[in-house]
Amino acid sequence: MNSTTARFVPSKRMGICEPMHQMAMWDFKGNNFLDTSPPSMFEIETNLDNLSEDTSHGTVGPSSKYDQEASKSDDKVRRRLAQNREAARKSRLRKKAYVQQLESSKLRLIQLEQELHRTRQQQGHYVGGGIDTSQLGYSETTNPGIATFEMEYGQWVEEQNRQISELRSALNSDMGDMELHIFVDCGMRHYFDLFTMKATAAKADVFHIISGMWKTSAERFFLWIAGFRPSELLKQILMPNLEPLTEQQRLDVSNLRQSCQQAEDALSQGMEKLHFILAETIAEGQLGEGNYLHQIGSTIDKFEALARFVVQADHLRQETLQQIYRILSTRQAAQCLLAMGEYLQRLRTLSSCWSSRPTEQT
Repeated sequence: MNSTTARFVPSKRMGICEPMHQMAMWDFKGNNFLDTSPPSMFEIETNLDNLSEDTSHGTVGPSSKYDQEASKSDDKVRRRLAQNREAARKSRLRKKAYVQQLESSKLRLIQLEQELHRTRQQQGHYVGGGIDTSQLGYSETTNPGIATFEMEYGQWVEEQNRQISELRSALNSDMGDMELHIFVDCGMRHYFDLFTMKATAAKADVFHIISGMWKTSAERFFLWIAGFRPSELLKQILMPNLEPLTEQQRLDVSNLRQSCQQAEDALSQGMEKLHFILAETIAEGQLGEGNYLHQIGSTIDKFEALARFVVQADHLRQETLQQIYRILSTRQAAQCLLAMGEYLQRLRTLSSCWSSRPTEQT
């Protein structure tokens, strides 16, 4: 890190730094965008408020120019809104049908489990030579919260692919900023919806979310607390695709990246501390006695902190996206969303190509 220093203060209650309160224990000095004081640990500093509305959204010229442009694109905007409403309606219908099918499958699964349980009781032993598949890492029941998340995430990816295609066409056309603003708002909300979905799914099974099992193999390789690392997003993905930037924009993005790095370091150290506490709890006592229910219960009680780390990491990602849009013009923000979306598409394609590659016979 740079000259900025930070001091880690453990939690009094668990011996770990809980994500909601831990960031408030860090004192970041310098010209930062992210303020970690309560109630919002990632609230961005208000030093960007000095940017004018015209600079923030790339608008220039007198008000008459906006009136003329609004008149020209009014029909296009209405058509686009109608298309978005129709697409949302079809998506809701597909989701409803899938949920109904999922509920039917769940009921059938419960019936099969009950039949299997009765058979095991009658036979007096487990099917398959006494092997309990739950001990091998396979759950005998399907977590309905995770099943719903997997279904919704599949639809999320499909919708993102559609948005990327439309956004690319819009940027290659002579579309004005007013209509382009609709695409940007829609793309931002799409990412925010994903963060909400993940928060709900983490309550159902935080290990499934934080391990990235819902992602492709290449995406999992780059995961940081169940998602992308904001500082790397700014440095490696967005900056090379946002030229030309003004000097003020460069300074603002640089300060934002530095603040993101500091917040990421704080969360990472908190995760390391939690990892140590969980390992210590599960290993306490004399190993080999065969009675470890107390250790299991104590460890499970601490899993709520792990889910909070996922929520706070996504909060940092959301705040970063909002500040990026605040710094950039509307067209630059659209280019930013396109770059992010195509990057994720490349990772998914890489995973598909890798898994389907020809392998040599040994």
